[in-house]
Amino acid sequence: MFTYYEPDTAPDESKKLMQDSLASFGMLPNLHKILAEAPITYKAYNDTFSSFMKSSSLTPVEQQVVFMTANFENNCHYCVPGHTWMMKSAKMPNDVIESLREGTPIADSKSQALHDFVKALLDQRGHIGDEKLKAFLEAGYTKRQALEVLTGLAAKLISNFTNALAHTEVDAPMKPFSWTHPSLR
Repeated sequence: MFTYYEPDTAPDESKKLMQDSLASFGMLPNLHKILAEAPITYKAYNDTFSSFMKSSSLTPVEQQVVFMTANFENNCHYCVPGHTWMMKSAKMPNDVIESLREGTPIADSKSQALHDFVKALLDQRGHIGDEKLKAFLEAGYTKRQALEVLTGLAAKLISNFTNALAHTEVDAPMKPFSWTHPSLR
């Protein structure tokens, strides 16, 4: 149903965004080709994703814990392989990658506390109560980071929901990491 735009066929407002995506990723991901349909949504996605990746006080692995927890919980057939590819390219720990892909506990307790916090936010639409926030803070995170997690989740809402609507085809470099939610296997 959705069009996979190229830079020469995209709406004018999306052309610069597509060039920026090409520069950032060295390719034009299918998600971005679809987002080009709605320049405001494409820009919102790029801005929130980029802000979270570049300006968050969370480590790169912690950022991926946020992203991959959302990808898993939102059953994103596209983003789990995409972030697996990103994590493997960055040589992040394989055990963390596999735990996030399979929905199993993460061995590192601080990363698990982050995962639990993100999952609670998603499951309870933000209404997690003081005890879950306190557990997150006691694991060594800050109130700033609790709010930064929301920026990562905002980016994931756009990408995960777009991929669900559009049934986005997984890009060639990510196909080796194709994924089906464990509950659907």
